Amino acid sequence: MIETAIMCLALNIYFEARDQPINGQIAVAEVTLNRVTSKEHPNTVCGVVKQSSSKGCAFSWYCDGQSDIPKEKIAFERSKRLSEFMIDNHKYISVVGEKATYYHNDTVNPYWAKGFHKIKKVGDHTFYSRYFWLKKPMKKPKIIDKIDKKL
Repeated sequence: MIETAIMCLALNIYFEARDQPINGQIAVAEVTLNRVTSKEHPNTVCGVVKQSSSKGCAFSWYCDGQSDIPKEKIAFERSKRLSEFMIDNHKYISVVGEKATYYHNDTVNPYWAKGFHKIKKVGDHTFYSRYFWLKKPMKKPKIIDKIDKKL
């Protein structure tokens, strides 16, 4: 079962970010794994990678009509090693944070991006969270001002 998860994550890293720096590949893996723990997405790596709706696939490579067989051997081996590492250690490795569940390549302008909180740009991908409360900084309660004055 774990081998299947490693392979699904490796394919996602490969097709989404093989040309990115390592932090970009980690960020893609992180989003995939964040979705597994999200209530809005399937609870398995392969379920997340293969998720689709009437609007298309969660990850465009999965339903673009092109071959899903990796052609660059070295890049795919790197993706497999990173996949295994991230599955074992993702709680300790973070580039975009645990709230990041969406991203897109900067060559596209997806319809959904305006309604999400932009977290970070890594390589040629922009990462987002669905959590709108992240958009606004927390207001300092008035009691803090009173405490500051007394100190």
